[in-house]
Amino acid sequence: MTNYTLQASREWWSQQWLDLLDSYRFKKRLERARNYARQGNVLSIEFKGAKVLARVQGSEIEPYKVSLSLEPFSDEQWGYVIESMSQKAIFAAKLLAGEMPQNIEEVFTANGLSIFPFTLGDVQSKCSCPDKANPCKHIGALYYQLGDRFSEDPFVLFQLRGRTKEQIISDLRQLRSAKIKPNTTETPDIQQSIPNNKYSVKIDSFWQYNEPLESSLVVIAPSTNEMVLDVLGAIPLAKEEENAVNSTSSDVVMKSLNTVYRDVSQKAFLAAMNVGGS
Repeated sequence: MTNYTLQASREWWSQQWLDLLDSYRFKKRLERARNYARQGNVLSIEFKGAKVLARVQGSEIEPYKVSLSLEPFSDEQWGYVIESMSQKAIFAAKLLAGEMPQNIEEVFTANGLSIFPFTLGDVQSKCSCPDKANPCKHIGALYYQLGDRFSEDPFVLFQLRGRTKEQIISDLRQLRSAKIKPNTTETPDIQQSIPNNKYSVKIDSFWQYNEPLESSLVVIAPSTNEMVLDVLGAIPLAKEEENAVNSTSSDVVMKSLNTVYRDVSQKAFLAAMNVGGS
């Protein structure tokens, strides 16, 4: 995966989060929040479980305390999601490599969930400042800072939903190894059965076969008491062959013998196979 592709995958993840914030109708408040984030007013960001805690410097000397969280998925919901991830090889491979698949949302929507909040109302946020509006510019600054965090590490949003990157990778590895394990356990059984099928080879008697043959495979050779020519009969003369004007006596004899041999071979084969015999 090239650096450009990896950066693109991080940008879409971060941009989708920022699009949620940009839907806020008070644009001037957002502009002040963006300036806070750019100017370094977000002094610290700390994760406590699925909640983000931050200190944002405002107009007062003492920084304001900001918290932000999403509704975490239950263990059962995460179980379905990670099972779906493990079934898609490309998802499992990228996640195990620390990368975020471009269409990862499909896994969540297939299980009736959404990794991204639908509206700002789905995000629980608080600030210690006197401003009653939510999000205030301090909360907005944390939104923008989290967008940068998502660009650096898209797994941060998973943490807001209740699972860290390490937990997801560990669960994926367990599922993948559990699917591979049955195949690996069968191999020793096969390897152990191989020595039982081996026989000691005796070179001296390798080509000998002392067991009786099947009766159907035994072919009785014809008697050799009679001469071959007596069995075949008289050889026809050249004058007895049709169209033999241009043929020699040898040609006529060979032609006759070929015909007889084919007939004898066929009969011998039928006799050996016990076809048509008495």
